[in-house]
Amino acid sequence: MPAGHSPSIRGRQLIAELKRLREAAQLTQEQVAERLDWHQTKVFRIETGRTTPHPNDVRLMVELYGVTEPGRRDGLVQLAKDARKRGWWYAYRDVVPHQYEIYIGLESEATSVRNFDLASVPGLLQTADYAHALIQGGPQDLDDEETSRRVEVRMIRQKILDKADRPQLWVVIDESVIQRSVGGSEVMRAQLHHLLDVSEHPKTSVQVIPYRRGAHPGMVGSFSILGFHQHTDLDVVNVETIGGNLYVADPMEVLPYANSFDHLMAEAENTDRSRIMIESALKNLT
Repeated sequence: MPAGHSPSIRGRQLIAELKRLREAAQLTQEQVAERLDWHQTKVFRIETGRTTPHPNDVRLMVELYGVTEPGRRDGLVQLAKDARKRGWWYAYRDVVPHQYEIYIGLESEATSVRNFDLASVPGLLQTADYAHALIQGGPQDLDDEETSRRVEVRMIRQKILDKADRPQLWVVIDESVIQRSVGGSEVMRAQLHHLLDVSEHPKTSVQVIPYRRGAHPGMVGSFSILGFHQHTDLDVVNVETIGGNLYVADPMEVLPYANSFDHLMAEAENTDRSRIMIESALKNLT
């Protein structure tokens, strides 16, 4: 994959279609590589997303697969061109880890985001000051400039919520999120006010799991599930760890996360009672 690129919905659509066409043509990856005089692993790397195919490569592949309709052929070539375009986050490649870059690329095109957080407000709903305090208190030793640039990235990410076709956002947080004073009382007060404000949007749902519920499925850690419109674009789970972001895309592996999120929504207070909990935490800030 070219430097600075991350998997996008266009890239995933292209991969799925190229694989489907190859199988319909009853060709193996090795046979395609042999007939196109490519290295034997090139088709494998394209179909697994390890490399972004050049538009000229796509043109050769679809011709080999028997695609004769000009509109369809040109459409796949255009997908390859679009998949190679750099996102806005490329300008922050010096402070954005590659795995995080992948997540931003997928998130920017998601139509739904289901987010469970055990210890902090999800990135899409953080204020700049809260994000700054969170990053400063994180596991990495960053200087002021690196911290500020990471905050910038987080704030730009949030612009997807300003789009006319913005994603549906479901957020479930543990009560510890609203009780832990990140950055001090003033920063936390502004953050809780922001949570209340954003929760009024019809496409944003915020629920809180109270302490009294005891153990719940989310106690193993935070995760998010990105959903997409196209039937070829399967849900992707992101699990954030100290070592970086981990991704799950296999449907059978995504299913337990989806089921867990459903359970977490059931364990949490409804949106109205969750607002009351947030307001109570706000009043108790000292």
